[in-house]
Amino acid sequence: MSASDKEVTPPAPRRAAKASGGDTKYARKQQAIIAAASEILNRDGVKGMTLANVASRVGLITTSVTYYFRKKEDLAVACFLDAIARVDALVEAAAQEPDPPARVQRLLYLWLQLRYRVVTGDEPPVALFGDMRTLQKPQRTIVGDAYRRFFAKLCALFESPEFGWMTPTLRAARAHILSEQILWGVIWLRRYDPDDFVRVHTRMCDILLHGFAGAGRTWRNVPVALDEMLPEAQQSAAQETFLIAATRLINERGYRGASVEKISERLNVTKGSFYYHHDAKDDLVVACFKRSFDTMRQIQRTVLTRSDDHWEQLTTLAAALFAYQISERGPLLRTSALVALPLSMRQEMIEAYGQVSNRFAGVIADGITAGSIRAVDPMIGAQMFSATLNASAEYRWWVPGATSEQTHELYAKPMLVGLFAE
Repeated sequence: MSASDKEVTPPAPRRAAKASGGDTKYARKQQAIIAAASEILNRDGVKGMTLANVASRVGLITTSVTYYFRKKEDLAVACFLDAIARVDALVEAAAQEPDPPARVQRLLYLWLQLRYRVVTGDEPPVALFGDMRTLQKPQRTIVGDAYRRFFAKLCALFESPEFGWMTPTLRAARAHILSEQILWGVIWLRRYDPDDFVRVHTRMCDILLHGFAGAGRTWRNVPVALDEMLPEAQQSAAQETFLIAATRLINERGYRGASVEKISERLNVTKGSFYYHHDAKDDLVVACFKRSFDTMRQIQRTVLTRSDDHWEQLTTLAAALFAYQISERGPLLRTSALVALPLSMRQEMIEAYGQVSNRFAGVIADGITAGSIRAVDPMIGAQMFSATLNASAEYRWWVPGATSEQTHELYAKPMLVGLFAE
């Protein structure tokens, strides 16, 4: 049965999920450890999780946890594999629907049900995928292979004779957009009461299936000149180069994987040069976030003064920001890096991100009033727009064969006019 709006009802209370691997004492304790570790991972990242704090959470001593997981990295792998398996099961269930639009709706319905059960305590936490990139080999390879198998199933949701025009490249880009909505959705859903997840499902599906374009508005690939929008960097050329390299490495490897040594190595400078510019690594991450936010604000400011047409503003914002992601000055720092920051720094960066996102919501809301943008939820729309922007920086890994010139068509177009618009 399709997950249409009329059949989506608040999920009934669920029993706690059974431990995987059988209902044995060993399996139950192992699953309790994974659940506790996943909660800590989501709050503190791989960097902040220790066997000691996991042991404390489940009433064990540290050496007892090593009976189940020899190292912290092994436990992190177990958390990520558990998360992938649980979302993978949702994709397999959604694949039973008769056509791609129904599969997308069903997947979001099942995912929001899962989030409901997690938030209400009826199911253990699900580790956030964003911190997977912080793992080193061989753990990174194990988790990466599992995630790629999951992603292949996600791509298959878009296969159908009815959408024969959708090439493997187009399917992969749409699957990437969908996966990023799930990744980032976990963060912004915290603003909503679980009982509102039904409404969230309806509004997310409406945007994914139909986009933002108002009556008579169509997609067009807007040409932009980034140099005209962005002034010269305020910091020195050396500092700018350092921030670009750090942003790229953090996006690729996460906070933990982007060591001072690797950043310095990539730029062929000494570690001393790093500490000349930054007192600590946390300061560097904050500097990268501030640079990204400043870039987004400047592009927003420039675009919004050039036109009073809100649909044109939205399409131009997309064109400029997506172009920046693949430019020599890009990309923007991924929001997944937030989890690595100390709580005091993290809150400041989340608030700064919220201000940037609210401006997207303002454009959407004003466009709805003027009639150039469809009547959608502006706040949810802004978050989904941002998630797609986040995804576009990684097109090389998830959309094989795509070129940088195609990213606007591959990401901005389906987000703005709908996943199934040809």
